[in-house]
Parts: sequence; structure tokens; C-alpha cells
Amino acid sequence: MSLQVRRVVTGHDSHGKSVIKIDEIATNKRSNRKGLEGVVVWTTDSAPADIWGDKDGADWEVSPPPIPNGSIFRVSEYSPGVESRMHRTDSIDYVIVMSGEIDMRLDDGSEVHLKAGDVMVQRGTYHDWINRGDAPCVIAFVLLDAKR
Repeated sequence: MSLQVRRVVTGHDSHGKSVIKIDEIATNKRSNRKGLEGVVVWTTDSAPADIWGDKDGADWEVSPPPIPNGSIFRVSEYSPGVESRMHRTDSIDYVIVMSGEIDMRLDDGSEVHLKAGDVMVQRGTYHDWINRGDAPCVIAFVLLDAKR
């Protein structure tokens, strides 16, 4: 696996003018199970978020989400046959399937098949991602802290 995600981040110069602050291949990668690689694109630790600082939102010590009162934007690649892992987070997750196909299973055994272009809202439920296909599936996730 070699997930390559270009991230472009805007900001402001010392005069308040809009500028490109970052244009690179994202490097904050993690893999917490066989067949899965993810990269953190950006995080926030407050709502509303600070849009004026120079802190790189990808410089987040990777740990289980959510970030209290914050958000996480990450992109993950699931290889065919990715290792199973039922899990949940106390977050609202906006899910965008960018390429490939994948099955999302809930703890009651029900499943939904998603393909490139499909979107999902995951509301703190136990779930698993299963790639039964023969090609990788790339998914973008935005996780927002939520009340339980």
C-alpha cells in the first residue's frame, strides 16, 4: 500500500491576504490493521475552529477519535481482504467513497454496499469496513465530535 494524498491548505499572510500555505503529499500516515492505511489531512481542536493560526492541523498525535470539540479529516485506503475490526467512535462521520467499492457492516449483521461517489453519514454506530472486491477502496472521512 502506498496511499498518496496531495493536500493543499490555504491561510493568510501577515497582511491578511489569502495564500497557499501547504501544497504537498500528506505524510501523517497510520495503519492500525492489516490491509488499511490512512492519512490525516487536517484536524481541529475547537468549534468554531481557529482559521488564523499557523499550526499545521495534520500535526496531530494519532490516537482514537474524536478530538473533544474538534474534527478530523482523513483519507483511508482499504485493500481487498482488509482485516475485520468492528468499532465505533463518539462522532458524526461524513463518509465519501472516492474510488473502489466496500461493504459497511453494522453490529446487527446488516450491510450496505458502497461504491465510488456514494456518501454516508455514520452516527456513532458500531460498524466494520469490508473490501470483498479485487481493487483497493479509498474513502474520505470527516469526523466531528458528538454527544453520546
